[in-house]
Amino acid sequence: MGYTEAILYINGVRRVLPDGLAHTTLLEYLRDSGLTGTKLGCGEGGCGACTVMVSNYDRTSNTCVHYAVNACLAPLYSVEGMHVISIEGVGHHKLGLHPLQESLASSHGSQCGFCTPGFIMSMYALLRSNKTPPSEEEIEECLAGNLCRCTGYRPIVDAFRVFAKTNDALYSGLSSLSLQDGSSICPSTGEPCSCGSAGTCNGDRFQPISYSETDGAKYTEKELIFPPELFLRKLASLMLRGNGGLVWYRPVRLQYLLDLKAKHPDAKLLVGNTEVGIEMRLKRLEYQVLISVAQVPELNTVNVNDDGVEVGAALRLSELVRLFKRVVNERPAHETSACKAFVEKLKWFAGTQIRNVASIGGNICTASPISDLNPLWMASRAEFRIINCSGDVRSVPAKDFFTGYRKVDMESNEILLSVFLPWTRPLEYVKEFKQSHRRDDDIAIVNGGMRVFLEKRGQEQELFVSDASVAFGGVAPVSLRARKTEEFLIGKSWNKGLLQDALKVIQSDVLIDENAPGGMVEFRKSLILSFFLKFFLWVSNHIRDVNPTIETFPSSHMSALQPFSRQCGVGRQDYETVKHGTSVGLPEVHQSARMQVTGEAEYTDDTPVPPNTLHAALVLSKMPHARLLSIDDSAAKSSPGFAGLFLSKDVPADNMIGPVVADEELFATDVVTCVGQVIGVVVADTHENAKTAAGKVEVEYEELPSILSIKEALDAKSFHPNTEKMLRKGDVELCFQSAQCDRIIEGEVQMGGQEHFYMEPHGSLVWTIDGGNEVHMISSTQDPHKHQQYVSRVLGLPMSKVVCKTKRLGGGFGGKETRSAFIAAAASVPSYLLNRPVKLILDRDVDMMITGHRHSFVGKYKVGFTNGGKILAYDLEIYNNGGNSLDLSHAVLEIAMFNADNVYEIPHVRITGNVCFTNFPSNTAFRGFGAPQGMLIIENWIQRVAAELDRSPEDIKEMNFQTEGSITHYSQHLQNCTLHQLWKELKVSCNFLKARREVDEYNSLNRWRKRGVAMVPTKFGVSFTKTFMNQAGALVHVYTDGTVLVTHGGVEMGQGLHTKVAQVAASAFNIPLSSVFVSETSTDKVPNASPTAASVSSDMYGAAVLDACEQIKARMEPVASKLNFSSFAELASACYFQRIDLSAHGFHIVPEIGFDWESGKGNPFRYYTYGAAFAEVEIDTLTGDFHTRTVDIKLDLGYSLNPAIDIGQIEGAFVQGLGWVALEELKWGDAAHKWIKPGNLLNSGPGNYKIPSINDIPINFKVSLLKGNPNSKGIHSSKAVGEPPFFLASSVFFAIKDAIKAARAEMGLGNKWFPLDTPATPERIRMACFDEFTSPFVTLDFCPKLSV
Repeated sequence: MGYTEAILYINGVRRVLPDGLAHTTLLEYLRDSGLTGTKLGCGEGGCGACTVMVSNYDRTSNTCVHYAVNACLAPLYSVEGMHVISIEGVGHHKLGLHPLQESLASSHGSQCGFCTPGFIMSMYALLRSNKTPPSEEEIEECLAGNLCRCTGYRPIVDAFRVFAKTNDALYSGLSSLSLQDGSSICPSTGEPCSCGSAGTCNGDRFQPISYSETDGAKYTEKELIFPPELFLRKLASLMLRGNGGLVWYRPVRLQYLLDLKAKHPDAKLLVGNTEVGIEMRLKRLEYQVLISVAQVPELNTVNVNDDGVEVGAALRLSELVRLFKRVVNERPAHETSACKAFVEKLKWFAGTQIRNVASIGGNICTASPISDLNPLWMASRAEFRIINCSGDVRSVPAKDFFTGYRKVDMESNEILLSVFLPWTRPLEYVKEFKQSHRRDDDIAIVNGGMRVFLEKRGQEQELFVSDASVAFGGVAPVSLRARKTEEFLIGKSWNKGLLQDALKVIQSDVLIDENAPGGMVEFRKSLILSFFLKFFLWVSNHIRDVNPTIETFPSSHMSALQPFSRQCGVGRQDYETVKHGTSVGLPEVHQSARMQVTGEAEYTDDTPVPPNTLHAALVLSKMPHARLLSIDDSAAKSSPGFAGLFLSKDVPADNMIGPVVADEELFATDVVTCVGQVIGVVVADTHENAKTAAGKVEVEYEELPSILSIKEALDAKSFHPNTEKMLRKGDVELCFQSAQCDRIIEGEVQMGGQEHFYMEPHGSLVWTIDGGNEVHMISSTQDPHKHQQYVSRVLGLPMSKVVCKTKRLGGGFGGKETRSAFIAAAASVPSYLLNRPVKLILDRDVDMMITGHRHSFVGKYKVGFTNGGKILAYDLEIYNNGGNSLDLSHAVLEIAMFNADNVYEIPHVRITGNVCFTNFPSNTAFRGFGAPQGMLIIENWIQRVAAELDRSPEDIKEMNFQTEGSITHYSQHLQNCTLHQLWKELKVSCNFLKARREVDEYNSLNRWRKRGVAMVPTKFGVSFTKTFMNQAGALVHVYTDGTVLVTHGGVEMGQGLHTKVAQVAASAFNIPLSSVFVSETSTDKVPNASPTAASVSSDMYGAAVLDACEQIKARMEPVASKLNFSSFAELASACYFQRIDLSAHGFHIVPEIGFDWESGKGNPFRYYTYGAAFAEVEIDTLTGDFHTRTVDIKLDLGYSLNPAIDIGQIEGAFVQGLGWVALEELKWGDAAHKWIKPGNLLNSGPGNYKIPSINDIPINFKVSLLKGNPNSKGIHSSKAVGEPPFFLASSVFFAIKDAIKAARAEMGLGNKWFPLDTPATPERIRMACFDEFTSPFVTLDFCPKLSV
């Protein structure tokens, strides 16, 4: 029945797969085999970090096929008999990089590097699978399933664009990229160059040749080929086992499959495992029998005939797209209306990696109520052909197949055999619809499929509806037919009157309960009407050719039909290079880039573990506020691999922890105060066994009242102790009472939180040495010193016996500043007590649930101003949601208060703030640290002032700008204020007045699509506001070969800190950058380091390194002055023989800063980074969909240390900010979301929490650095860059609001101001565009619910 052995080739190496691994994923197998370049980012196929290429021999077409897959979802045995190429099989920094890797590294497309291997592999698979070079559109599409949180995507797209069709020489059969004139194509730029002979760009190893269908479609001359053994190997059935009695079958004949189904009626059938894998891994469902049907020929058939097309149920979605595209080209246009609809729908269905493995049958039989395809099958008259175990086949119309929530008309002894899609007829039209939070790779909020078949009647040849289908997803527990609507349409004449009548019917036909799961009820109801309007207009437009006399709609209404068609993005970067020494000021490539693009760069989870290592999983609270009555671990103890459960009673020393105030417990003792609070930690022999055992720990609770929003906290006066603050300037009350203010407005601004979504989850590896006398750890943290402190505290060890090391982070953004420390502390307890290494890596869902987010805020303002637009008084009450412990919430509040003025001169200011205690996991630092929230409040009411005065917001801003010498509300004088120059240059660069005119003209011609523009300034103060934290240390060694080793207290997390610091050292010694190496951050090298945060690290650690270098140079100077040394190595060696110390500890303190809260005076910031941004957006007013057409950013960074890295930080910060203002919404179980379990986070993974994808970046993305403005207070005249650009993304938010204003004007609302909460999701955009399709469900002042 099977082979003597199951085999798999990985990177050309043959491996025999043992029995017993049916529970194992391909990713786990790769990583356990030492191939750690493939990363675990989410475990649900949503981030692309685990992408690999799978190659197999298709015996139907006799070709090799290559495709990208998510290794985190692929069962190991699903790739048996195939060739898997991981990032390690593409290129190596020692042996040579592939052109893809070289291009990405040199284009600055890798920052933290954690996502980089996945991007490389997606692009690699595209090139290997294409006979011809891909188009730029195909490149962007193939990357849609890969997420990056650092770069903003632009440099990644630029790096890969050189492999597009534009230059045929790259893909011809010419050897070694040679052109006719003897020059070569540079793989980094795609342009001719002469460096090929020197080997600096394209060495001998990677040189493209032609595509080949017989040897594995080789892309380069030394590419890994498809193993010949796999060509000759005959496909056979498999039966293999896994943990817990799991059995894996792979039938290769239909009859054997039917026999298996008869024997195992409850077996789960799978192809891509994209649904079952998530159920088993994330939902912890247990299935005993899995049957992989991917290799059953009868389920992969394609039959195209005169009646339609029949496709096997196991056909992959990517194959379905190719099939439908082919028949659209080959068949008459009137026959393929449904096929075109499927092609369009599948374009936005998941990512490429998912489409490559997910099957038609799996998608259908899952019967998800939000399935993208099922409503379309229903509308298209499709038939599902079902076969039972006896071989009997029956057909069921798709419209009758779905019987209830995840229930279908299929018995346990039946399987879906195939799907038949009939050709459409003349005058029959099928259209698809979908609206989701994010356009790319997102589940639908509402989707639909609609069909109408018209016939001509009478002498006038009037068109009547002969048949109709209307189906929706996302409106009921099942894909729903609008039966009354269908019945109403049939027999009616197709005219304007029918549209209005049908809209009334559909309102009563499709009903959504007020507390329906998923929420957004009003939005979903409006989408149903909007979709039908679009369908009616679309059909009416198509039949004009048939019936020119039909009633037409105004041309402006045709904007409802404009499909989203994204042009390939264009980026421009403009900066000056001010070189200092050998390296400072140059756009050097990130020092780890070449290792990151090959997957060789190590992160915490990649570290080889010592023998006898245990894996840990946390036991977490399931209640937001409850008393712990009992903890039963009896079931956990009998779980496989269990090694121990550790609770508060087991903590060797102090159970109380906290970064500022020790107000949180490491392990809960008597009471839990949030869902996700740690109760204990389980250790076991594997990660999965630890999770399983932790899940078996039974905790009994007594529920207590909980506070689940800022509003509830204010009502209950629930605040963290001693967190009330106030800042004053002038006399607000007197100004309001005087006659100075012509107008006074009051209002409230609220904004949701944001998940950090660093690509690398939290993790620590802890071990003891010297018999348990010392504890060492490797952690993914921005603050190793904090880890050292926490572990020292809970174990009762002196800090001198605890060492924390950090090599690099896969992103941090503030989320790994304090909230990583309790994870290390939790792992340290079992490690210390058992004297064994313990590794604790959080799964993405747990990470998102328990480690805190950007704070949600509420600001209540009162503002007085003149009729001329001058702001006179500003009174603000500001509150943030601190969660269940203080963490850094107080400091975040203070920064929000400092930045509440943004860039505006206001004579009278009073700001009071407080930190709310709520029963949520403690919120924490995030890029901007409260400043964006404070600035967003003032920018909101600036817009309102403009609306009140019927002026442009830009005018109001300009007349209230601060200037040189302005005194802030915290008494700091502004020096070297470049705001006016920046703003003026940006206005010229974006041609603002022209852009405004063009947008107004567009809006006048388009009813259902609107554009908007906005300009936003920012002023970001740079320093830790706690004076003692503004210190930095570094250790510099010079070796006798002239190389330099630097260690400092800062952490490299993708921001390029180590590269900039190395540049400082290289320039100080006047040596090449390649001669400087920056080692890992370690508490035993540089003690007491402040966290890598607040954008100050380049300033502080650069200065500390420079101090150390200057000390060494001063010692070397007497030797250097005596002789003429030909190299630095000669000088270093000479100094060594003269017994001169070539090692130095450098130190730096930031001068002239400090603030006294009692007096409200001081200089909390060393200097300010100024910036401004322009944005133009376009919205679909019927659905709330939007895209950013243009962004123009200008920032003052003094003399940049490294303009390429700084540009990358600006773009990355902006796109992350774009997520905050427009895409990313955290939904909690609170009063606003009663359908979510109280205190629980709904979106705990990329499946339902959407960060920006490659499709969301601005189409035109320009970044400029202000020239000729050195900063005398920064290292080598530079300025901080990490956080300041983040807030500039609010320009997109206000451009969206500008577009909404144009939509509301169509309803006679003119310039009337309206609130818009952040994030401005499609729901909020759509519902703010008040019109006849929302008015049946909401009033004019409706605001969608928001968790704050």
